[in-house]
Amino acid sequence: MKAKIHPKYVPAHVRCTCGNEFMTRATQEELHIEVCSNCHPFYTGRQKLMDTGGRVERFQRRIAKGRLHATQSRTAQ
Repeated sequence: MKAKIHPKYVPAHVRCTCGNEFMTRATQEELHIEVCSNCHPFYTGRQKLMDTGGRVERFQRRIAKGRLHATQSRTAQ
């Protein structure tokens, strides 16, 4: 390995948006993160963001709407 090309590895203070703080080692002394093991849904078992409707649900609603429109137009004739 070449000498003097690697960054310094220093103790780092990590702050999460949830308020959790901890010390580790990194190339920067201060780190600000959005998700940590204290608030991540995988580790907590809670889901923070709820999906309001995925692709399949939107497709099924669109098909149901089309079928409803088709049956109404048949009965009107």
